Amino acid sequence: MVNLDDVKRARNEIAGMIHKTPVLTSSLLNGRTGNQIYLKSEHLQKTGSFKIRGAANAVKQAVKEGAEFITAASSGNHGQAVAYIADQLGVPAAIVVPEDANRAKVSAIEGYNGKVIYCGLTSAERIPKATQLAEENNGIYIPPYDHPHVIAGQGTLGLELLEQVADLDIIVVPIGGGGLISGILIAIKGINPDIRVIGVEPDTANDTYLSLANKHITAISRTSTIADGLRTSQPGQLTFPILQEYLDDLVLVTEEEIKEAFQFMLERTKQLVEPSGAAAVAAMLAGELGVHGKKIAIVLSGGNVDLKQIQTFLPE
Repeated sequence: MVNLDDVKRARNEIAGMIHKTPVLTSSLLNGRTGNQIYLKSEHLQKTGSFKIRGAANAVKQAVKEGAEFITAASSGNHGQAVAYIADQLGVPAAIVVPEDANRAKVSAIEGYNGKVIYCGLTSAERIPKATQLAEENNGIYIPPYDHPHVIAGQGTLGLELLEQVADLDIIVVPIGGGGLISGILIAIKGINPDIRVIGVEPDTANDTYLSLANKHITAISRTSTIADGLRTSQPGQLTFPILQEYLDDLVLVTEEEIKEAFQFMLERTKQLVEPSGAAAVAAMLAGELGVHGKKIAIVLSGGNVDLKQIQTFLPE
């Protein structure tokens, strides 16, 4: 299992390759929720999401091990991050994306000199293709979340947050495959286990919620949610045991609640946060945590939005 020392090493490895993202506040959000809210703004991170943290750590390690080619299977943010870091390190990268991939994210991958390859609609179709490409080109495949270097890299967000906000009570984190929240859990629980870490999933993509309830990894059928970065079929083999051991709670949010949070962030805080990144805000606005008077950090995990889709992300 990844440990706190791994996260600290990752921080040293990726220093200078990522931004230290700001923590924003909103008096209106504080008033609406009855808590003191701190918004960890990874939508302002390089490549527009937290994914650069894990990608930077994993790709750098792969290059140290002699990889001459990097591949990833990603619907967007992970692919962008891998393409960017590979380009920075002078190694070619191929990103395998679904046939219905977000055009804005695909354009960004291409902008970072990543070669885009379309394949199917599910990760079960994309991953074998990305793995095959790596094997054929003396390369290494970088998974989006189920990889020790990726998890450790994501955990650097937790270290950073503890330095930025003192005496936190709760950290709220969106869950897709679990790489981000697993890394944060390792960092936070290794330093201050009294801080509660709560995950958030869309109720239409509740694979981690079901897996925790069933006490084993439980896959769900292909689903749809505007929070496309949280649309995984099951938690990872590495991430799930970490969640089982350390996660304090997990709440679900509806599509309408995510839309309301997206609108709130855009309209009232002037921050363009993608629906996946707004999921944790949705949980707070909907009162899902049931707490008052607490110091709470919310992770805004990404801000890569196709502007042509904004209308579909707003409440009716």
